[in-house]
Amino acid sequence: MASGVRAVATTALVVLLAGGAYVTADAYDVVPGMVTLAAAPAPPKPFPTAPGAVPAPAVTALLAALDPAAPAPAPAQLQGMVAALVADARMGASTGVVVVDGLTGDVLASNAPTVPHTPASTAKLVTAVAALTQLPASTTLPTRVVKGAAGQIVLVGGGDMMLAAGAGDPTAVDGRAGLADLAAQVAKGLKLAGTTTVSLGVDDTLFSGPKLSPTWAASDIAAGYVAPVTALAVDVAKIKAGEYPPRFPDPSLAAAGQLAARLAEQGITVTGTPARVTAPAGATELGVVRSAPIADVVQYFLHSSDNTITEVVARLVAVHMGLPGSFEAASKAVLRAASELGLDTSGATLVDASGLGAGSALPPQLLVDLVRLSTAPTHPELREVATGLPIAGLSGTLADRFTTTAARGLVRAKTGSLPHVTSLAGTVVDADGRLLAFAVLADQTPDGGQWAPRATIDAFVTTLQACGCR
Repeated sequence: MASGVRAVATTALVVLLAGGAYVTADAYDVVPGMVTLAAAPAPPKPFPTAPGAVPAPAVTALLAALDPAAPAPAPAQLQGMVAALVADARMGASTGVVVVDGLTGDVLASNAPTVPHTPASTAKLVTAVAALTQLPASTTLPTRVVKGAAGQIVLVGGGDMMLAAGAGDPTAVDGRAGLADLAAQVAKGLKLAGTTTVSLGVDDTLFSGPKLSPTWAASDIAAGYVAPVTALAVDVAKIKAGEYPPRFPDPSLAAAGQLAARLAEQGITVTGTPARVTAPAGATELGVVRSAPIADVVQYFLHSSDNTITEVVARLVAVHMGLPGSFEAASKAVLRAASELGLDTSGATLVDASGLGAGSALPPQLLVDLVRLSTAPTHPELREVATGLPIAGLSGTLADRFTTTAARGLVRAKTGSLPHVTSLAGTVVDADGRLLAFAVLADQTPDGGQWAPRATIDAFVTTLQACGCR
């Protein structure tokens, strides 16, 4: 009996001591519990207010909207200015001019407005408008690699001639999609399948016909003003850096060689030399990279006057319309697109889409109509045409023109230059705030180069801008 009592007492003592030890550990926050010697925590801070939850500040417009009540210039005064321009010896013997009210479309002054003239690069306006009415602005151009015949992969061009040789730049237009990124995708898929050695084919059959237009001067090709037009290329087929460097004679195969090098960097050996093949229908895709949206590409060629990219976009319009991706079909396609918009294309002829070739002729009135349509509220899909035009004295091919005149920053226009041809088509805001659309095409300018007729046209447009001609 005594031993039982002692056992119970001993057990109670152990429990008591253990409990005391636990309370002590609890007080020092060694074990979980409700007792603590720590200081009481500070009160919590107020819940933060998200920046987006506060009222937004008022938006301040950088540019005021054009006033539809702004007075239009008097046609008689503008007609006198046009007459003086046409009579200027620096313009030569063949000049077409149209000036219209940007709001109403009324012709304010003109000379030979419906007579076709050589447009030079102002022809790019036709391709720009056609592209953005036929193709969704968000359209991107895929460059893919698919499985080919046994042991072969195929590089398939989707119309992107601005591929980067390395990684793509998501902020760029030229170089948005990169071959290094494509190679990484392809190598990953091949390695998962246990493949490290392949042959490489190239399928650029999206486009057809000759890669160089027979209407292009050999000197222009040699000077690098244009590249052979194919369904894929790296950096517009440039052999070296520069605005007008030499171009690879076969851009597609040159791009395939670059891809082979990028695959080697990923541990994939490409045997032999890349060769042209046709990708099997429904072939398994191993990788794809995509260009900038077509709206950005259009702005790119308007801003830089890139002949090659303009030809590419025109071919894409032709393919979209169910026509071949050739020079002939592309030229017809972009004019057809303009006609479908209700524009008068009578007398218009294009031998290419860029205006580089000999034989194209467009009436000044058609160019003005294209410009005005790009600013019309009824055609918001064309806004990238209006905003993509170079700005006088500030950007693109107008960066070095109008630099010391009051028209700087107030003219947006597409330039055009060929031997004995100088042209300009765009918009200008006059001194009264009225938007005017204009086109000037001179295609028999005297010997001596572009400087004199270009300066004469610039002076005319500067006078238009300064005119409060009422």
